[in-house]
Amino acid sequence: MSRKKHTAPVTICWLRRDLRLSDNRALQMAARSGHPVLCLFIFDRDILDPLPSDDARVGFLHRELDAIRAELEQLGSALLVKHDTVASAWAAICDEFAVKQVVVSRDYEPYARERDEKIYDYLKDRGIEFKGTKDHVIFEKNEVVKADGTPYTVFTPYSRKWKEHYRLHPPADVPDPGPGDFYPCAPLPFPTLSALGFKPSPIAIPPKVLNTALLYTYATRRDLPAVAGTSRLSVHLRFGTVSIRKLYAQAVRHSDKYADELIWREFYQMILYHFPHTTHASFKPAYDRIRWLNDEKQFAAWCAGTTGYPLVDAGMRELNTTGFMHNRVRMVVASFLCKHLLIDWRWGERYFAAKLLDFDLASNAGGWQWAAGSGCDAAPYFRIFNPTAQQERFDPDFAYIKKWVPEFGTPAYPKPIVRHEDARNRCIAVYRQALTE
Repeated sequence: MSRKKHTAPVTICWLRRDLRLSDNRALQMAARSGHPVLCLFIFDRDILDPLPSDDARVGFLHRELDAIRAELEQLGSALLVKHDTVASAWAAICDEFAVKQVVVSRDYEPYARERDEKIYDYLKDRGIEFKGTKDHVIFEKNEVVKADGTPYTVFTPYSRKWKEHYRLHPPADVPDPGPGDFYPCAPLPFPTLSALGFKPSPIAIPPKVLNTALLYTYATRRDLPAVAGTSRLSVHLRFGTVSIRKLYAQAVRHSDKYADELIWREFYQMILYHFPHTTHASFKPAYDRIRWLNDEKQFAAWCAGTTGYPLVDAGMRELNTTGFMHNRVRMVVASFLCKHLLIDWRWGERYFAAKLLDFDLASNAGGWQWAAGSGCDAAPYFRIFNPTAQQERFDPDFAYIKKWVPEFGTPAYPKPIVRHEDARNRCIAVYRQALTE
């Protein structure tokens, strides 16, 4: 056995989806362990290696971690960073440090749960305790369930129960750590973005501040893609650079509608936990009998924003350019892919996963299954968005469309790749056949 470089006992706080030092429940738990805390982040090669070198999310993570590193160094500690597979990273950490305990915020995605089970077993074999707590949701697992203990599968009753549970069990304040909580050490190596195999992206990340004035108008402006009516905080919620507890407390004082959107996020996390197969299979099994057309040429047109439906095309071009798409438009483009083109929702889910800054498996899979009609709380299969009617209602002056589809209204703009009424009738017939077999 090699000699450890750091012999003092230490508790590792392994940061994953909780990239902040303030209001961090895993860090609070680690600080109570009886040992000084060293914060860790692992750039997981199993996740990073398939990504393009200009993936904006990696650059965002790198910048946020650099800020945490500077904050920890001001406190006389350091940020331990590894770029490796998780198993190899932990082998190196246990060789370098006298680890007594590891604390994490729980992650409910299937990959994360499998990863954590393996690390739990690895650490247990070495006499190291591995503890988890919740942080990126307010309520988890079985905290909000039906009277018989089974999970909700419809949002409205879940939301009512969630709010009642919040009233009875509001989350406790989480004290910020002090200098005495951290492992004292000199700065540790921090890799450059290029050392990770990435380069800066031109895509900008929205600020992590919620303007209270926006909350006052959120209910009336949230569906208008041409105006700045939404918070754009989803990427920060995804990586935990903001606290869901603080955000909900602010939202519930000023906007019931915005607060409900945060509960939708919790609903999808709960569904993912109880029904992990919904990341790749329909919640309603009958919908896996749908005979998708999966026309690759039409899928390419959808991806590129050249379908001839301007609201769909504007949304896809916004996504491809900025890593963001307005939520109202997300519903329209997802419905168009599944129902107008009869392309499997999983194709769209994977494309969004590759492009969205705020990609979150639970919300992405949940949203796509909602659009396809196959999810737990979904739009009925016969509800098919008319992209033209949606544009007339939510972008009547074509402001959003003209921003992203400048050739709209000229001969250069393509003709529609399908006719709405024909596509609608075809969709209903195909879905009806699948559901009555």
